Amino acid sequence: MSVLVGRPAPDFTAAAVLGNGEIVDAFTLSEEIKGKKAVIFFYPLDFTFVCPSELIAFDKRFEEFKKRGVEVIGVSIDSQFSHNAWRNTPVNEGGIGPVQYTLVADTKHEICQAYDVEHPEAGVAFRGSFLIDEEGNVRHQVVNDLPLGRNVDEMLRMVDALSFHQEHGEVCPAGWQEGDKGMDASPSGVASYLSENADKL
Repeated sequence: MSVLVGRPAPDFTAAAVLGNGEIVDAFTLSEEIKGKKAVIFFYPLDFTFVCPSELIAFDKRFEEFKKRGVEVIGVSIDSQFSHNAWRNTPVNEGGIGPVQYTLVADTKHEICQAYDVEHPEAGVAFRGSFLIDEEGNVRHQVVNDLPLGRNVDEMLRMVDALSFHQEHGEVCPAGWQEGDKGMDASPSGVASYLSENADKL
């Protein structure tokens, strides 16, 4: 499996359902996220089991991503029409409701292959998540196997950590949370940080 961190995020154009419910034939990643951070997450299939919990979790935190200027984009190998039907199915009936972010249709499997998250036997995407910076480069990725739901709060933490680094130039130690101190990337910076915080790690 490829590591895309440090590389440009593979661009794509595909049909999608937008957050307002509009179905479009040509959603182009690079155009939609230009100059912004973005989170792209892959999931196996609409109308399945772990997947709705993840998509609803992203939707419940959508305003937190929006507040940070982050675009959220979901991708699976289902068609835009399946995505639309799932959005129109109530949550208490196994649907996801009108989620506020874009769902991309990867019916030819080209996108999940470009991000190297296609399951070798099942032919669906693993639960891959990618954080992309304002320059279009991947800064964080995590890939879960099919039975393992992802932690959406961890992605928010990664967004905050990247923004902190961009703003202050410091690096973010283990378990760093918004409001915590960063670390100067130098021997003296490490020593200073550890002398104050080693017992909390």
